Amino acid sequence: MAKELKDLTKRSESYSQWYNDLVIKADLAEQSAVRGCMVIKPYGYAIWEKMQQQLDSMFKETGHVNAYFPLLIPKSFLSREADHVEGFAKECAVVTHYRLKNDPNGKGVVVDPAARLEEELIIRPTSETIIWNTYKNWIHSYRDLPILCNQWANVMRWEMRTRMFLRTAEFLWQEGHTAHATQEEALEEAVKMLNVYSDFAQNYMAVPVIKGVKSANERFAGAIETFTIEAMMQDGKALQSGTSHFLGQNFAKAFDVKFINKENQLEYVWATSWGVSTRLMGALIMTHSDDNGLVLPPKLAPIQVVIVPIYKNDEQRNQIAEVVNPIVAELKSLGVSVKFDDADNKRPGFKFAEYELKGVPVRLAIGARDIENGTVEVMRRDTLEKSVEQLDGIVARVKALLDEIQDNIFQKALNHRESMTTKVDTYEEFKEQIEKGGFILAHWDGTPETEERIKEETKATIRCIPLDGDKTPGVCMVTGKPSAQRVIFARNY
Repeated sequence: MAKELKDLTKRSESYSQWYNDLVIKADLAEQSAVRGCMVIKPYGYAIWEKMQQQLDSMFKETGHVNAYFPLLIPKSFLSREADHVEGFAKECAVVTHYRLKNDPNGKGVVVDPAARLEEELIIRPTSETIIWNTYKNWIHSYRDLPILCNQWANVMRWEMRTRMFLRTAEFLWQEGHTAHATQEEALEEAVKMLNVYSDFAQNYMAVPVIKGVKSANERFAGAIETFTIEAMMQDGKALQSGTSHFLGQNFAKAFDVKFINKENQLEYVWATSWGVSTRLMGALIMTHSDDNGLVLPPKLAPIQVVIVPIYKNDEQRNQIAEVVNPIVAELKSLGVSVKFDDADNKRPGFKFAEYELKGVPVRLAIGARDIENGTVEVMRRDTLEKSVEQLDGIVARVKALLDEIQDNIFQKALNHRESMTTKVDTYEEFKEQIEKGGFILAHWDGTPETEERIKEETKATIRCIPLDGDKTPGVCMVTGKPSAQRVIFARNY
């Protein structure tokens, strides 16, 4: 077994260290010279690209177009929406000067005090303010609406405790920002994009999610309503995996964005924003992977099938290549990403371990004897099961196997979530159960005070008020006051 696998911490020993080890050893990312920032390596970026491409296609199918807005935001913009600035103030990185000069003491360069900016600039933590200042110039009449813009960008939030992909000072994401003529249209948009995220998470990432609404305490700064998809990781902690916000008219009022409606009256525009980030990479890793390395859903794997030849000399390698090359071509014609690794720089055993670590869904191994017998060894990464299959018909078998793996890892994750979801009726039960991890369905009286008390005493937060499921009213587990329905509590990343 390759040294990389020997050094991979077991999940049972330290889930946190296992995650960190896997990100590094699977060549996904590494720490950078800038505190809290990471370098996304080619293999990690290839996974993100597949996510990006699929999401971008889904956005465009729903009528959205891409644009790009500035990285730097005038500080005064953030102060226009009070809740927004309060929510992000502690995370803002501020640009104060625009020039360096040689240090007169010969110690490199220093900031030129004469080059102080007249107004300080914020490196965007999110783009609502700069975008709504721009929309003011675009929107005059109901005929200019809706505006359905998305941008793929990086943002900066000065996090104190960072972990690669899950929480970094700089991260990649998309942020949609839409403008509408009516409240109903904006709410419909916010829910529509929540459903797009849910579809992507479940059908492409193979990550089961619960759709819901955030409590007032957990709502996005400046939003009227925040919709969320919540996923459960293998250690029982929740991961917020995508959010869609109904912003009402808050940002339109802050930036004086009005339009003439069909009744020839002047009114403020209605808004949404929605986004997912490279945090989804963390969700992908922690939902499916095991002590042997990554387990990737075939739909997002950069390499879906790897073929490793086993040979003793060039003659055997050439014979194998003659058989394999048509298989590679046929798989590619069906849209399957396949790699024939006939490089002579690593032994087959090392290659097996490497591709297992990197989560390649299907591995084919073929040697001279296999060619004689008309067979090939097939290994599926999700279960590590091996089988000997006939070469005749192998393309159809591999194609079907990729679909089978996609379905299997989703079902496995769903079964895990269901096994770690519990209903409780008393606060004592809750305190006991939260130590075991998982999702807890409990009644809550709807007050921020009770929610804050639970958080302080147990470190659990309300992940969401589910949109679907049991709506039976009850009484709050803490105060005994009426509760409209059960909500989901969990400790979270």
